[in-house]
Amino acid sequence: MSALQERPTTGAAESRLVEPVAHQTRDRVITGLVCVLPFVALGVAAWQSWQGLLGWTDLVIFGVAYVLTGLGVTVGFHRLLTHRSFKTTKPVKAMLAILGSAAIEGPVTAWVADHRKHHQFSDRPGDPHSPHVDHGGGWTGALRGLFHAHMGWLFVHTQRGAKARYARDLRADPMMRFIDKTFPLWAIGGLAACFFAGWAIGGSVEKGFTALLWGGGVRILFVHHLTYAVNSLCHFSGRRDFETPDESRNVWWLAPFTFGEAWHNNHHAFPTSARHGLRRLQIDPSAAVIWALEKAGLAWDVVRVAPERLERKARRPAVKSA
Repeated sequence: MSALQERPTTGAAESRLVEPVAHQTRDRVITGLVCVLPFVALGVAAWQSWQGLLGWTDLVIFGVAYVLTGLGVTVGFHRLLTHRSFKTTKPVKAMLAILGSAAIEGPVTAWVADHRKHHQFSDRPGDPHSPHVDHGGGWTGALRGLFHAHMGWLFVHTQRGAKARYARDLRADPMMRFIDKTFPLWAIGGLAACFFAGWAIGGSVEKGFTALLWGGGVRILFVHHLTYAVNSLCHFSGRRDFETPDESRNVWWLAPFTFGEAWHNNHHAFPTSARHGLRRLQIDPSAAVIWALEKAGLAWDVVRVAPERLERKARRPAVKSA
């Protein structure tokens, strides 16, 4: 029985699905800094723009860092490593895992374990970040649920996915173990790359620091909160094109900025599909990257959903009784 099919009971069996926390206070402090400092960077960036100090190099470095680390999360952490929706070479796999790590959303093994557990218990007790479980009713309950799903869950460790249970394949892979263990190196390395790119292009240390501000702090803010929005908004409001046992939704306006991840109801209906934008005009940049890798001979065994499967699972409009 797979990790996404097993339905545990309670007690000892359930405890094996939750990751033990060795340093909860330390983890919460680090998480708090990662959450707060990008907002500080945004404030400094706004002041910089107001003072006319914003340069084109800053925006270019922001854009490049946002795309690379964002795709590291969506194509690498999510579609490749969590759901195994395609296969690729070891160098490409390593590159995607490193870019995902540079997004600073946590080490790869923890990210994958949490997401696989989310799919197993989606919007039920055991889901690490559902906006619908144990938050109360009414508007206050809805707001508490949205905050928990968006970022509050990062500070709570009672339902985090056990790595030994949900990420056994990554723990068995020496390359993934190395990238996971050296997570701080990739997080700091991504920031350093922005600084040195700004210094090299702009020709001054000052340009290096402004590039670090935009390619580091502001980029982290955007990548993080767009990722968080998939957990919160995409389980709260939007279209449900397919029948699923959870509250996953498609949020069309969020899809381009999340590289296709906001077609979230589609994804929960067909979790292993390499493409999340399953209908015409559903923009999915991550799927385009996987297609390009496939055409270049760098991806194979790409999982695609047959049209008849789409139709079988599609939601039918309610028929009004006479």
